Amino acid sequence: MFDLRPVGYVIGLLVAMLGLTMFLPMAIDLLDGTEHWSVFFLSAVVTILVGGLVSLSCHNGRGDRLSLQQTFLLTTGVWLALPFFGALPFMVGETEARFVDAVFEAMSGLTTTGSTVFSNLEELPRGILLWRGLLQWLGGIGIIVVAMVFLPELRVGGMQIFRSEGFDTFGKILPRATEISSRISVIYLALTIACAICYVATGMSAFDAVVHAMTTLATGGFANYDASFGAFSQGTEYVAVVFMLLAALPFVRFVQLTAGTAKPLVKDTQIRAFLATALVIVVMLAAWQFLVNGMRDEESLRKVMFNSVSLLTGTGYASTDYMIWGGFPVAVLFFTGLIGGCAGSTACSIKVFRYQLLFASIKAQLLKIQHPSGVFTARYQGRKIEEDVLGSVMSFFVFFTVTLGGLAVLLSMTGLDLTTSVSGAAAALANIGPGMGDIIGPSGNFATLNDAAKWLLTVGMLIGRLELLAVYVLFTVQFWRA
Repeated sequence: MFDLRPVGYVIGLLVAMLGLTMFLPMAIDLLDGTEHWSVFFLSAVVTILVGGLVSLSCHNGRGDRLSLQQTFLLTTGVWLALPFFGALPFMVGETEARFVDAVFEAMSGLTTTGSTVFSNLEELPRGILLWRGLLQWLGGIGIIVVAMVFLPELRVGGMQIFRSEGFDTFGKILPRATEISSRISVIYLALTIACAICYVATGMSAFDAVVHAMTTLATGGFANYDASFGAFSQGTEYVAVVFMLLAALPFVRFVQLTAGTAKPLVKDTQIRAFLATALVIVVMLAAWQFLVNGMRDEESLRKVMFNSVSLLTGTGYASTDYMIWGGFPVAVLFFTGLIGGCAGSTACSIKVFRYQLLFASIKAQLLKIQHPSGVFTARYQGRKIEEDVLGSVMSFFVFFTVTLGGLAVLLSMTGLDLTTSVSGAAAALANIGPGMGDIIGPSGNFATLNDAAKWLLTVGMLIGRLELLAVYVLFTVQFWRA
């Protein structure tokens, strides 16, 4: 059995740090003169004490190096532990949420999914609204570090193709994570501040601007109103589109840009493919609205652009009920959510680069069929794609498809209809947020689902956010024997 103390030390430390952030919503409730501040105070004390005690008890096992098994366990353990403590303010606060609902909301926040079980959001204390935004903001920067440090080293889902873009060598996971986090945090914070300023300029209140800036950069989608972005002026939608697209780009490119090197950002084929995909989807749906639905004004184009980008990046905001657009737009938007943004961003789902690798492999195979004696190599950004990368990508697609189908079947067994089961499974596994249909669509939420369905979706959000294989490996006998 390998040493669990380094894993416990880091998880305990992060739990304690989560507790410290609870003082921010506590301060907001204090300023508002509500008694709700005590909820965050008590939650913070419990979280800090538990996290601190776990970290101290494992302190003698801390070190700069983590084994492969410890790294896998840490990656999943963090996203498993934090939601349970993040749920505390929901259970004892104004929402008085049941355990399953509180954990669902916290998991949705930290995985930046954006599915919610709460309604009448505008009536909740501002501390709760800020806490929901903070959960997503912290989850967003956390997943960037996971995508840039852990997943490439763990060779999960083809992410090893980005190892050369990192900050070197396996074995020194913790120092490397600290180095990357410090660089990314500055950029992440700067973009959040810029987004908030732009939101204020379009008419948002300062509080709404801060919360929505956090959930925009995290591509999370939690809003302060039941109507989501339908509660704001048209200018806010344009601002959101810009920053959702920026958040879905690889943050390592922003690091390089601030270092004075713009070439990698401009020449990145993943970025080009992502932006081209967004453009094609928007043009296609705008044409449908123009030709079929007869909607030919600026508002129609804006709604198409906003909601398409929101689903493509996995943010999950909604500014209108796109279920009424017709069967074709709904089908397009469903599959749009299964594309996702770029690797190394806060965006979720399958990711653009995997489709690029898949299509490159298919192209090479088709050429071999046409010219059996020829030698054709699949390439990505001018480099040969190694067999282990292709194998990882193919495995990811298989596991994603099987998991999506299995989760949909399990949800249907709880009594949900086909549309809710399939779209709910996709919304959770791809961390999109809203599903399709009347129940969990853009005009509904997940509150009315039964407890079994909520637990299934909670697990689905965790598995999807950590790229499936990082979680599944923990259930193999070989992992624990190593």
